[in-house]
Amino acid sequence: MENYTMEGRTYRYYGQEAPLYPFGYGLSYTTFRYRDLVLSPPVLPICANLSVSVVLENTGPRDSEEVVQLYLRWEQSSVPVPRWQLVAFRRVALLAGQENKLFFQVQAEQRAVWGQDWRLEPGTFTLFAGGQQPDQKTRAPSEVLSAQFSVTGPARPLGEC
Repeated sequence: MENYTMEGRTYRYYGQEAPLYPFGYGLSYTTFRYRDLVLSPPVLPICANLSVSVVLENTGPRDSEEVVQLYLRWEQSSVPVPRWQLVAFRRVALLAGQENKLFFQVQAEQRAVWGQDWRLEPGTFTLFAGGQQPDQKTRAPSEVLSAQFSVTGPARPLGEC
């Protein structure tokens, strides 16, 4: 095998063609609402971690579970990167009408890109939070929120953080 690229070989690199059942696709017996996605701090140093909070509410008539998924997208990168990358998930059980504020931590190493080594790069990133992948074309009853944050400082190898 001479071509080691993942282009067209995994859902992360499909380009414009959407998979029939994307990662995280599923059905629930109720409906959920996401709100109040907060990224802290919105501008962080190159080696810092990102704190994330989001409120999940069971708006349906039944007790149920939702798998909350966080995806990261690089807005610009010096090397090819996936369209988005899963960086956190959590299964949450909620009673009908109940809401819960969830907290996540996105580690600096989850923003690293591979060139000759693992590197952290400055730039703008988008974080997605919801019950499915961003821009999912299938009709699962879930929503995805998004917010941007920036990373400042010179690019550096991950081992130097």
